[in-house]
Amino acid sequence: MFYAYARRTLAALFLALLLAPSAHAADITFAVKNGHPNAMRVELYSQDRDYVWPGNGKDFYLDDGETKQLPVSCNEGESICYGAWVDGDEQTYWGVGPGNKEKCADCCYTCSGGETEEINLVP
Repeated sequence: MFYAYARRTLAALFLALLLAPSAHAADITFAVKNGHPNAMRVELYSQDRDYVWPGNGKDFYLDDGETKQLPVSCNEGESICYGAWVDGDEQTYWGVGPGNKEKCADCCYTCSGGETEEINLVP
């Protein structure tokens, strides 16, 4: 009797896991151009979970005039906003700024594959 109950329970758990919605991985590349005369730092922040790219206390570094492709792996449909600031001057920022602390009108993108248009950060 115990084995029959255990088998039914295991089968139910397996079906629940099989039918449960899961986050599908996707990739998006942020194309960012530093149009400022000074170097800047950039981070990408998920608005749907506590996650930042590149993470681990690091950021993307762009020299003045440099354009970089910033590829990230994310969850399909996830909203990601950029935050950029002049190296050494966190008061001069773009997007959500350092630490994802500010509001922005057009600095967020949906993770759905592909590449963003070129984000030109100018003074």
